[in-house]
Amino acid sequence: MPLDSIVVLEECARELALFAAAGFLVGGLDDLIIDLIWFGRLSWRRIAIYSRHERASAASLAPPRYPGRLAIFVAAWQESAVIGAMVETALARLHHPDWRLYIGCYPNDPGTVAAIERVADGDPHVRIVIGDRPGPTTKAGCLNWIWQAMLIDEASSGVPVKAVVLHDAEDIVHADELTVYDALIERFALVQIPVHALPVRGFGRWAELVSGHYCGEFAEAHGKQVVVREAVGAAVPSAGVGCAIGRDWLARIAERGVGPFDPESLTEDYELGLRIGAMGGRGAFVRLPAADGRGMVAVHACFPHSLRASVRQKSRWITGISLAGWDRLGWQGGFAERWMRLRDRRALLAALVLAAAYAALPVWGVALAASGITGRPIDVTIPLPLMVANLGLLGWRVAMRAAITARVYDRRMAALTPVHMVIGNAVAMMAAWRALGLYAGLVRHGRLRWDKTVHVFPVTDPAAS
Repeated sequence: MPLDSIVVLEECARELALFAAAGFLVGGLDDLIIDLIWFGRLSWRRIAIYSRHERASAASLAPPRYPGRLAIFVAAWQESAVIGAMVETALARLHHPDWRLYIGCYPNDPGTVAAIERVADGDPHVRIVIGDRPGPTTKAGCLNWIWQAMLIDEASSGVPVKAVVLHDAEDIVHADELTVYDALIERFALVQIPVHALPVRGFGRWAELVSGHYCGEFAEAHGKQVVVREAVGAAVPSAGVGCAIGRDWLARIAERGVGPFDPESLTEDYELGLRIGAMGGRGAFVRLPAADGRGMVAVHACFPHSLRASVRQKSRWITGISLAGWDRLGWQGGFAERWMRLRDRRALLAALVLAAAYAALPVWGVALAASGITGRPIDVTIPLPLMVANLGLLGWRVAMRAAITARVYDRRMAALTPVHMVIGNAVAMMAAWRALGLYAGLVRHGRLRWDKTVHVFPVTDPAAS
């Protein structure tokens, strides 16, 4: 190999490594600040609150002051494989005195409608809403059909709806969640409970690893990051599942358009929480033990178990939050709100930093091999303080993810944290590339379709164990 080529490879490897190292340092310090705030909040609550008061649970919540129906919204397009099990679980588990499950379907999706009807068998708790357009539209558009059906039911029955609860067709609802929503929605505009991802069993080891990487991500997001977000005064975004929103707040948002859910958004749930915060509504992220003392009041669901499906799902999230969300929501609020929005939108930059780091390895390897052949030494070393700082932050990050994963799952799942993080990095890089294409198409054509995920229902129910 010519000497000039070796020099070029050496320079490329050095610049890629330095760019990645600088990016890792900035991102690692940002995450470390979140960790320190979380530890500070945890310590303060243990010293100032839990030392004087018993920890609250779903059973110890004060009863609601005024009655009202809780309307559960589920948008369903080609969900015949899971919707029946979801409805069956909800009917068996939810014991609130007044609730109704609204499921939005499409006229060209008879399989989903049939699956619901087989399980519901005329149960008055279940209301199928069939839209007037063939699918797929957007998920927000389907939710707006359900909203209109709910308004018609309110007018005809005279029974007001107190809050709207959002769920997906593959969710395992928790027996105590409606109790939590009913009690707390009187104090907050939005109430979000944790979402616990479940590894997909029965499709092979690789499928279990791919789906399992969501476990640590959601454990950390809903065990620490959203907790800190609320603590610093930033808006609490809706996860789209396990979330209750005050009916009056949705009505105020609906005054601005065709309904409370924006059909022009890929991440209407995330935006909804931020819009409520901008309107002065307070959101609450609630982590409470279940009434029976077994685990947390949380939603359980399986996430994609193939690399392709995971990339599709996360590219939609990146497009909706990092790109289109930037356009639609801008930079509003105080320092804490802007900081959290910056964290939400850093996915593309993080993927670029990861790509630079992974690209530096083969470039460095080729340069090293060429150096061995030619005898010319090369130097692609990173400054020692920068390397030590990044190694320390990486070790801390892995340890934090593993510890929080162990809180929700077990030590076996925590031990898989390094593997899950590598899979998550690969998915993030591919999803970022696809998100750029989705966003370019959105800007060019201005049309959205439901870029949905194929779901599976868990083989075993964690809440029943």
